[in-house]
Amino acid sequence: MAEPTIEVRENARVSPLAHLAERMRAATVTGARGVALTEWPFLTMAGLRVDPASEAARRIESALGAPLPRRCGDTATAGGHTVVWLGPDEWLVVSRAEPAAMTAELRAALGAEPGSVVDVSANRTTLELSGPAARQVLEKGCPLDLHPRSFGPGRAVSTTVGPVAVLLWQVDETPTYRLFPRSSFADYLGRWLIDAMGEFDGPEVP
Repeated sequence: MAEPTIEVRENARVSPLAHLAERMRAATVTGARGVALTEWPFLTMAGLRVDPASEAARRIESALGAPLPRRCGDTATAGGHTVVWLGPDEWLVVSRAEPAAMTAELRAALGAEPGSVVDVSANRTTLELSGPAARQVLEKGCPLDLHPRSFGPGRAVSTTVGPVAVLLWQVDETPTYRLFPRSSFADYLGRWLIDAMGEFDGPEVP
């Protein structure tokens, strides 16, 4: 008997929140109390560890075209890459570059010096929450002070939204936030945010 043929389809990846795409679209609210939720699937992410005072760090900064942030909450963006501070010698690089090519370039820049570059693209997905009411939605379940006096564009920190651990990055003053949950918790977080957005789907109370 001939062995069964297994068909492998190209581009068969399914994002962690593909099944909620229609519900996220339906939850969109427009106007002065507007808020929208979308998934940005399959972004390239690399976990980077290196001594920030080393020559390897200088080479990595040159490869990225951006400095490695030195303080908690700081980010740096250049050439399609955003570098997010995670710890004194640890960063997350978020990019639209091809994963293998980017990690190979960073590993070459690291060379033989102590450190690591790991492709963690499959570890997280990305949710984007934006609109005038986006901050109010997050404030329902995030312990951070998200007021502009404390948290603004270019800031990114590890926190929780609801019970889910996320990396939270404010992109602009709209405000637009990007949330990076572990893929296994993305469904819970997506449903939590959709539910939290429901309050704003109605007339504004004077």
